[in-house]
Parts: sequence; structure tokens; C-alpha cells
Amino acid sequence: MKKTIFIVEDDPIMRLGMSHFLKAHGYNVIQSVDGEGIENIIKSNNVDLIITDLRLPKYDGLEILKKVKKISNDLGVIIITAYAEIKSAVQAIKEGAFDYLAKPFSNEELLIAIEKFFNFQKLQDEVLHLRQALKEKAGFEHFIGMSPRMMDVIDRISVVAETDVPVLILGESGTGKELVADAIHAFSKRRDKPLVKINCAAIPETLFESELFGHEKGAFTSATEARKGKFEAANKGSIFFDEIADMPLSLQPKLLRVLEDQLITPLGGNTSIRVDVRTIFATSKNLKDLVSTGNFREELFYRINVVPIVLPPLRERKEDIPYFIESFLKYFSNKFNKSGLSISEAAYNALLSYNYPGNVRELKHAIERAVILCNDGKIDLKHLPEEISRDVIKLPCSEEDMSLHESVRCFEKQKIINALNESDGKKIEAAKRLGISRKVLWKKLKEYDIK
Repeated sequence: MKKTIFIVEDDPIMRLGMSHFLKAHGYNVIQSVDGEGIENIIKSNNVDLIITDLRLPKYDGLEILKKVKKISNDLGVIIITAYAEIKSAVQAIKEGAFDYLAKPFSNEELLIAIEKFFNFQKLQDEVLHLRQALKEKAGFEHFIGMSPRMMDVIDRISVVAETDVPVLILGESGTGKELVADAIHAFSKRRDKPLVKINCAAIPETLFESELFGHEKGAFTSATEARKGKFEAANKGSIFFDEIADMPLSLQPKLLRVLEDQLITPLGGNTSIRVDVRTIFATSKNLKDLVSTGNFREELFYRINVVPIVLPPLRERKEDIPYFIESFLKYFSNKFNKSGLSISEAAYNALLSYNYPGNVRELKHAIERAVILCNDGKIDLKHLPEEISRDVIKLPCSEEDMSLHESVRCFEKQKIINALNESDGKKIEAAKRLGISRKVLWKKLKEYDIK
């Protein structure tokens, strides 16, 4: 279905030029000189995106932006501005505009901005679907976040979910690997069938084979009756192997055989049973390293590593932290009947600047603890775990006119500068102090123009 774009521009040459160009690229286009009656135009034409000049005869672009946001907060607005009005355009971004284009701009720049909005909108829809699918796991649906790196993860989940290929989820402890497995199953064609979970690190080696494939009566001393294994229980559904790196080496060839043949033989039995199961795997360890040291079967690694999904640690997507703080604060305030809680500036700064080796799970537990301990309506440093409260950066990164995004960037930049100072400018050492790779540090130095 064609997207509809509403252009508000008083310059007829520019308005007609954009209109012809966008129509040639498959968009429906509506034009206006001044945005008069914009509410009715939007509602009657199912407008998806508004492109408006900042300076217009009757209204300015900011007024049009406010009118649009009253109609629907999901409607996109792109502001056209002269170079001298960049400050006003930035203000428009703060008030809800998606992007701005500084004159003069090319048709290609216009098209990129439009496509960027519709791609963003699509990813937002996928986030909503994922959260709806995971709503039964109260409090954990917010592991996802809205950063570009997590949007990429969500995009990959939506692509692989409808297939039956094996998926390998990689990430540190606390990044939400099990939640990703839940999402893949929830969006698959097997969603109405079981999702059976196995924690490979929690099963004794002597019981592993029986757990996976089941056993017949009398197969071993305590087998007083026949019992189905996890594969048979997951038939027509999905099976999730958490911490697959901890599966006993002796059992890995048997798992490989099941993955290839879809046949299992219960312990003590002689008859094979055919199963139809989609497999999902997760680990916090480096499987390639384990393969090279002989602690993980190479052939099994290549069999399960068909589609990898890598979850970034929270320290590499700090723009998600304000979102998590708000979500967890709301959740635990309701859970513990402590409505109206707020967070002091010092505590908020500490939560923003900490590196979270335990990732989102650690942040979640920190907020839970703070809500429980807080009795005066405001969470302060004393309510946070010591490792977080002692890591406060005492800098003016929380000015009133700063957005959350700007505050996070300010803290991140200063944290990098502090690490460089503490390591006498040695980037490898600074990267270790920050808990990031050297490649990520180089990227951040360029992004923040740190010399």
C-alpha cells in the first residue's frame, strides 16, 4: 500500500519539485501552501508523513508540528529549514519532529530522510509486537530497548522467526538471551505448540541423555517407569538450549545426529522416534575458542551457528538506560504499591554513568532494591548498590534544557575522557577500563570528536 506524504511549502518551485520526485518514487503526495485545515487534511487522507517548511505565510513549522502531534504522536514530521535556522530545527526535534533538512538539499537527501522515517516506524511496530508477545513475562519485556543496535536485533528476530533454521543467540549474562528465544518462538508458525527449555549448565552429565531423549522402564536402577524426553515433549514446537557450551562433550555427537536426522532413541529402547522440532541455542561463552581448544565439537558448532543473533551489552547501548529506568521504576512502584516515586539527580546520574557488568538484569535488580528501600518518595544514592553509587560522575550533564539523549551522550563522553586521562592516553587500557573493545572506543572517539 502506498504511503501518503503531505508537503507544506510556500515556494511553488520547491513544492512542485518535491511532489513530482516523490510521486515518481511511488508515494501519494498532497500539497499545501500554508497548512490551513491541516487537521482535516490529515484525517481524510490517511497521511503517513508531513514535510513542512519552518517559515510559512500563516503558521510556522513548529505550530504545524504541535497540531500534528495533537492528532497523533505516531505521525512523522520532517522540518525544512534554512542554515541560519538550525537552532530552531533542533528545538523542533526536541518537540517531536523526526528529522530536519537544511536548504539546499538534494532529492537523494530528501528520499533518505523519508525512508529513514518509514524504516524507523516499521521497527517501532515490530518492537510493539514483540512486547505484546512477551507481556506474560511481566517486568522482563523491557529488556529490548530502543537503541539502533537493538533495533537491528529485533529486525533479525522478525526475519528468522518464521523460518525453521537453527538460531544461535550470543551475549553476556543478563542481556536477555532467553527473552529473544521466547520472541522467536512467539512469532514462529509453531507459536501454538510447546517451547521446551533446557539449561545445559544445570543438568548433571549422568542424567543428560535421559533428559533429552527419555528412557524406557528399567533402563537404569531408578527408572521405574517410561518417561518422555525434552525432544519428544517439544514435538511440533521449539526447544531452547540455554548455555549450550556447557553440554557434555560426550553427548554432543548424539545431539548432532538428532539435529540432522530428526530421530531420537529413548535410553534403554530399540525403536527410534521421529520428532519435528525447531532448535534455538544460546551461550555467553565464545564457542569458536572452545572449538579451538577441543572443548566443543566443531561439527556441532557449524550445525547450530546457521543464524547468529548477537545481543550487545548494556554498556554499549547506554542510550537505552533512561528507557529501562523509567520502565523498571514504573513496574516495581506498582508491584510494591509505592506510587509517585521519583529519582534524585545524583541517583539518576549514577544510574546513567555505571557500566553494568551484569547488564539489564543488574539494572533491573538495582531499581527493584531502590524501590524497596525508599520510604520518603524519592530514590537517592543511599538506596542504590554501592558499586553504582560510588561511580557518580559529578558533572553538569543534567542541565534542565538537556534531553535524555543529550544527557546520556554527555555522560558517555566524559566517562571516555576520564578513562583516557586515567590511562595516560593509552587507548587499549582505556577500553579495558570502560569495558568495551578498542574498535568501539575508536568509534566513540570519532563520534564525540575527542582528540
